[in-house]
Amino acid sequence: MIEIKATPSFWRNLKNNQIAGMWLFVGSRRSLKWVAPTALQLIVWVIAGCLANTLFSWLVSGAQGHFNAQGLVSYLLWPFLALIAGVFLSQRMDLQRVTLVPALLWVILDVHVALLQSFLQYLGTIDLLPDFAYNILPNLFMVLFVWQSGAVVWVFSRELNWPWWERVLILLTTLITLVVWQGVVKSQPIWKIEEVQPTITEKALYAQSDLLNRDLQALQPSNFIDTQWYFLGIAGASYQDVFRSEVERIKDQFDMRFGTIGHSMALINNDATSETLPMATHISIERSLKRIGSLINRENDVAFIYMTSHGLPNQFELSDDPVAMDPIDPKWLRQTLDAAGIRWRVIVISSCYSGSFIPVLKSPDTLIITASAADRSSFGCSNEADYTYFGRAFFDEAMRENNTLETAFLQAQKTVAKWEKAQGFEPSEPQWVIGENMKLMLPQLERQLFPQKTLAVPESPSVFLDTGKNTAAASQPVSIKVALGN
Repeated sequence: MIEIKATPSFWRNLKNNQIAGMWLFVGSRRSLKWVAPTALQLIVWVIAGCLANTLFSWLVSGAQGHFNAQGLVSYLLWPFLALIAGVFLSQRMDLQRVTLVPALLWVILDVHVALLQSFLQYLGTIDLLPDFAYNILPNLFMVLFVWQSGAVVWVFSRELNWPWWERVLILLTTLITLVVWQGVVKSQPIWKIEEVQPTITEKALYAQSDLLNRDLQALQPSNFIDTQWYFLGIAGASYQDVFRSEVERIKDQFDMRFGTIGHSMALINNDATSETLPMATHISIERSLKRIGSLINRENDVAFIYMTSHGLPNQFELSDDPVAMDPIDPKWLRQTLDAAGIRWRVIVISSCYSGSFIPVLKSPDTLIITASAADRSSFGCSNEADYTYFGRAFFDEAMRENNTLETAFLQAQKTVAKWEKAQGFEPSEPQWVIGENMKLMLPQLERQLFPQKTLAVPESPSVFLDTGKNTAAASQPVSIKVALGN
C-alpha cells in the first residue's frame, strides 16, 4: 500500500519530492515511498514545470518569436489529466490523499526532463555537441516526454499489482496518446515563431533580368597577352546568410588581391540581394559561363568557379523561395562547362557530399577542390558565420598566406581537420583532384594569380592525378601526408 509522507515542513516535503522524482526517473516504486503530496507542493512544481518548459521552448526557437499562451495551456493539460487519474485511483483504493500523487510525480519528473532538454539544446546551439547528436536529439526528446508519463503508469501498476493485461492496455493507450498528442502540439509551442510565407518583391521580380544582363555586360574580354583569371561565385541556399556573405567576401578578395576586377561575377540567392544582384539559377549560371567562355583566351585564361550551399550526394542546392528551383547535378554542370568552351577550370565546391561531383567533373584540364568527400558532411553553415569552415580555412586564411593553390589547400585541409576534431565532428575530408594537363599548366596560371611572390613549387602531395583512365579512383578520399604549420 502507498505510504503518504507529507509533513508540515514545506522544505522537507520539497526535498522528499525531489528524491521521489529521481527514483521515478529510473521507474522505481521507491518514488511512492518518498512522495509528499500537498496542494502547495503541486502548485510549486507546476509553476516550475511551466518555467522549465518555457525555457526549453525559448531555446528551441533560437530566442526568437513570442510567448504563446495556447502552448502553455496545452502543456498544463497533462498534469490536469494526471490529476483526474489520481481521483480515479483514490476512489479505487479508498485513499483520498493519493489524489495528488500521479499529477505531482508527473510534474516533478517533467521539470527535470525539461531542464535536461534545455541543457542539451543549449549545447547544440553553441555547437558543443558531436555531429551525430543532432540527428538523435529529436527522438531522444520524444522518448523522454513519453517516459515521464509511462514511468508513472509503470510504478502504479507494479505497486497495485494490476493484472498484466491491464498494465499492457494502459501503457499502450498512454504511449499512443502521448505520441499523437506530441505531433499535434508541435504547431503550438510555448515560445512560438510565426511562420512568414516567403515572397519576392515586385521590384526584384522585374529587376532580375536587368541585373543579370548588367553583370554579364560588365565582364571584360581577355587581352590575349597575359594569363587572366575569371571568377564566378555561386551562393545557392537563400535561407542561410553565410553563403551570401562567403561569396561576397571571396569575390572582393579576388578583385582586390588577385586582380579579377572586370572579370568577376556573383550569383546569390538571398532576400537581402534580390533587388541588387542576380539570383543563382540554372539559367543565370548557364548564361554566365557562356559569357565567360566567349570572352576568355581559351589557351591561357582560367575560370575559377566557387559554389557554396547545402548539398546531398550528386546535388548542390539552389533555393530562393517562393521561386521554384531544382538542385544542380554534376552531369548538368559538366555539360554546361563544356558547352561554354572553357578549357582551364578551377572548380571549388563547398557543400555536404560535394566530393560526389568529382567523377563527372574531372578532366585533364580541370582542378577540382571540394569541402568534403563524397560520403561526408561539411560544417560551419550558420546565419551568424561569415564563412563555412572550409571557406574560412581555404580563402580567408590559407589563400592569404600561401602563393600556390596546392599549399593553400594542404593548409586548409589541416585546419579544417583540427576544427572538426575540436568540435567532435566526423572528418569531412576535403578533396583535391587535378587533371594531368592542369598539373603541368597550373604553375604558369598561378604566376598571374600570385604576381607579388616568386612561386616555389611545393613538394607534391599524394593526390589524384586525372589521366582520364581511372574514373572510379577519383571518388576515393585524398591521401595527403604533409606537415605544414598554420
